[in-house]
Amino acid sequence: MIITSHDDIHPLDIEERIELAPELLDAMAENRARMLAALASSPRPVYGVNTGMGRLATHKLSPEQQAGHQRNLLIGRAVGGPPWLPEDDVRMLLVARLRDVLRPDAGASPELARFLADRINDRFIPAVPRSGLGSAGEIIPLSHAFQTFLGIGTVLEDGVETPAADALARRGVEPYVLGPKEGATLIQGSPLAIVHAARTWGETQQLVDLQTLAAAITIDVLGAPRDVYEPKLARGDDHRYTLMHELDMLITGSSVRAGVVQAPVSVRVGPRAITHADRVNSDLAAALRRWREDPTDSPAFLDGEFVPTTGFHAVELGLRMDAVSAALVHLGEVSVQRMNRLLDERFSGLPPQLAVDPGPQAGLVPLHKRAVGELHALRRLAAPATLGSMDTSAGQEDVQAFAWAAGEQTRAAAAHLFAITACELIAGVQAHHLRETPAPLGLRAAYAWLTGIVPPALVDRPLGPDVETLVGHLRESYFDDLTTLT
Repeated sequence: MIITSHDDIHPLDIEERIELAPELLDAMAENRARMLAALASSPRPVYGVNTGMGRLATHKLSPEQQAGHQRNLLIGRAVGGPPWLPEDDVRMLLVARLRDVLRPDAGASPELARFLADRINDRFIPAVPRSGLGSAGEIIPLSHAFQTFLGIGTVLEDGVETPAADALARRGVEPYVLGPKEGATLIQGSPLAIVHAARTWGETQQLVDLQTLAAAITIDVLGAPRDVYEPKLARGDDHRYTLMHELDMLITGSSVRAGVVQAPVSVRVGPRAITHADRVNSDLAAALRRWREDPTDSPAFLDGEFVPTTGFHAVELGLRMDAVSAALVHLGEVSVQRMNRLLDERFSGLPPQLAVDPGPQAGLVPLHKRAVGELHALRRLAAPATLGSMDTSAGQEDVQAFAWAAGEQTRAAAAHLFAITACELIAGVQAHHLRETPAPLGLRAAYAWLTGIVPPALVDRPLGPDVETLVGHLRESYFDDLTTLT
């Protein structure tokens, strides 16, 4: 992937090899020269460059102190520890930081951009803490990430902590020597929040689609009346209309079971719950697009001047991820209740507990208990992670966004909902097998795909491995496989 501008980079592009275009590097060198000239002639202190940081910003640094200051910024703030971020998250963090470094307002050197791109390409994985990060921005994790470029700290090689100096040496690479302002640039902004927001959006979008499928299958096997799912009921709400149209396409041709006047609430309100999750996730995506355009460095080099910014305070992303978490909790509650109705012969008209031989066999009730356990864990993630500021830096930093924590929490919520969704889909496949009626056209490929991964339980068997196998497919290959089938 040849990069000609910072706009060419997306944090999710972690498998592409990155090549920086010569014209981009030339433009960076020219911009860097302008920035250094402005720094030399600036009549005012430049935060973090010729001053201390935080409460110590009033301390002016001598030329001798400035020479080592950028290095010190990456060392003294690395106070975190394990657990460490997963490898893919670290790679996304490095890609997001490269995008920031390439922005003209960072004033970074082409040498720093090349060094960062090379470390992405050779899969250099700094050990970056994922908790205990109480700074106003993300200075603690970013210090851990980028001190490794200097040969300090640790990296992860096959999950094993390794001295960064050794990892660089094995690559035949000398530790990077920071230029003016580059240490400050590397620890400013909130790239970790951007990583979490991008991953949250992608995982939630998958779950919206999968929950739509799970709702459709449950509607089908329960023989629920379909009038409540008419797309025309969503007039004036484009989001809900689109989703109900998709649901209608899946269940068209499904038969209504005789004597059923009204399905349980959990079966009827699925489209509203799914629409809400889709809506708040779209709001997160819009905030992420806006955030990507904001200067991340502070001070930023804008129009020849050094301007302080607040790109470290990613509250717009954090609060929206908190909203996504709450929406996922509600989806989990609805899904677990739908599954419970599938197991109840009063609502399904099928054998109790979806057992082929009720009594000698337990059927799928133990699987519902797994879903209940996942929901119990999921509910505890509904409290906002972004809220809870405290004084730090002797009162200079008195508000934190904790957007990274909201991201960790939302992605944990998504993991629980993937498991719950898998449980409902397994129950739906079992009910479809027991009902022995033709599948509606819109669900035939899905039933075939699911049955190929998790066949019906004709006798009791441990279903834990089936849940894990299906979750893996739901996360990775569902849409590709289904496209092939159709």
